[in-house]
Amino acid sequence: MKTRESGIEAQIAGIKRAIVEIGALRPGSLTRQYNVCRSPGCHCKANPPKKHGPYYHLSYTRHGKGGTRSIKKEDLAAVRKALANYARLRRLVDRWIDLATELSDLQLHPSKPSRPGAKRA
Repeated sequence: MKTRESGIEAQIAGIKRAIVEIGALRPGSLTRQYNVCRSPGCHCKANPPKKHGPYYHLSYTRHGKGGTRSIKKEDLAAVRKALANYARLRRLVDRWIDLATELSDLQLHPSKPSRPGAKRA
């Protein structure tokens, strides 16, 4: 049993190291949008249409409040990286919680050494 506990503790330590290395964080999702304007002779109304854009928007919720931000093309790479970092952080924290729960269960309910003929509960 101690081997399993040691393995879990090693995995948790690895998760902690990985979390420290994560860079900028940003919750939310990025969307790309194309628009049609109101000008009657504009190319966005041609057949086939050539819509205006793309325009990028970041939608997020933080502390129960939602928001949207327009993102410039030159900032896309940084925003995408921050979104990926945030998603990775969430996965790592979820894994950490799963492992910590398993470790706690092992420590709270250690299995008793089995005796020949003894019944397990």
